[in-house]
Amino acid sequence: MAEIRNYTMNFGPQHPAAHGVLRLVLELDGETVVRADPHIGLLHRGTEKLAESKPFNQSIGYLDRMDYVSMMCNEHVYVRAIEQLLGIEPPIRAQYIRTMFDEITRIGNHMLWIGSSALDLGAMTLFLYAFREREMTMDMYEAVSGARMHANYYRPGGVYRDLPDTVPLYTETPWTKGKDLKRKNEWREGTLLDFIEAFARDFPSKVDEYETLLTDNRIWKQRTVGIAVVPPERAMQLGFTGPMLRGSGIEWDLRRKQPYAMYPEVEFDIPVGVNGDCYDRYLVRIEEMRQSARIILQCVDWLRANPGHVMLKNFKVIPPTREEMKDDMEALIHHFKLFTEGYSVPQGETYAAVEAPKGELGCYLVSDGANKPFRAHFRAPGFAHLSAMKELAQGHMLADVVAIMGTLDIVFGEVDR
Repeated sequence: MAEIRNYTMNFGPQHPAAHGVLRLVLELDGETVVRADPHIGLLHRGTEKLAESKPFNQSIGYLDRMDYVSMMCNEHVYVRAIEQLLGIEPPIRAQYIRTMFDEITRIGNHMLWIGSSALDLGAMTLFLYAFREREMTMDMYEAVSGARMHANYYRPGGVYRDLPDTVPLYTETPWTKGKDLKRKNEWREGTLLDFIEAFARDFPSKVDEYETLLTDNRIWKQRTVGIAVVPPERAMQLGFTGPMLRGSGIEWDLRRKQPYAMYPEVEFDIPVGVNGDCYDRYLVRIEEMRQSARIILQCVDWLRANPGHVMLKNFKVIPPTREEMKDDMEALIHHFKLFTEGYSVPQGETYAAVEAPKGELGCYLVSDGANKPFRAHFRAPGFAHLSAMKELAQGHMLADVVAIMGTLDIVFGEVDR
């Protein structure tokens, strides 16, 4: 009788559960995974090299496209690194806006994560539920920047503009009219802050709906409990951050441990897991969404009570307004210099990090005193998580690879950069 040997198969890049362009070479013994070898680089666009070839202020738009489901967090880390090199501090109102939009981004990211992870494991309804709310977070992006995804809203020294007084309304269509249209536009009749507040107050009840569908669902628990268990010590050795680390029971959150923006001023809890399996990481992300809504409401209250500037008045770094430019020769020169040459950043190096939805997103920036970075390097959380794929998948069944891919919450824009 012929000897049965292990066989190798490709999981992706065409597979819908490969989350983009991952080619996972699996060595299988029957249906048990013996080895998993991720082949990455299929979405490598040279983001870091492009950032080194452009003036500092022209690379912010590239950052949106790095982790393209948590856009403003990418911008935040880059502008923080530039601000540290320049030695400038944005106005407090701008920092509150950044804090609020970081949390809106976290909700948007986790919505996509919970929808796609559940869909990968066969729960279709949740995908539709989650995208209903994610649509609103994208409307907030649109109201503030004009773009639904790649906002390009943060700037060194603040944010591009203050929060608008209007929100885009739904218009009448053959499918949306009458009472249905009125209901959809109900929250949008006031300012953007009113819309964000209404959303954040209502959102925990929507998270309850997701939990009704999943948390005690027998099939969901069979697919996630005890899958890809990572002990706390090993999670730290593997370089895990964010929900992957907190799911293993380590309370590490940069918003609390190395605070930035206005996180020291807001109250929130850090959820941690116990068993370090896929189910615990799911529970951590669910609770993070509730805490994000709580932070958003605190930011809304502060922003309502404290109007003010959202940008530094430093024309060496921040362009003057159109009115100032038309009125003052100095402002016109500043404007021209900023948009052709950019600004020169003092010589030095810095590392800035933010608690992005997927983990610690870092930016290492070296300046040689010119108008563009000498070296830009980004620490993508997904890269460290994906590198543990072999260890996580070993000994599990082929079907569990899909659950493990989901729990890592990987986006290839940031892994391949």
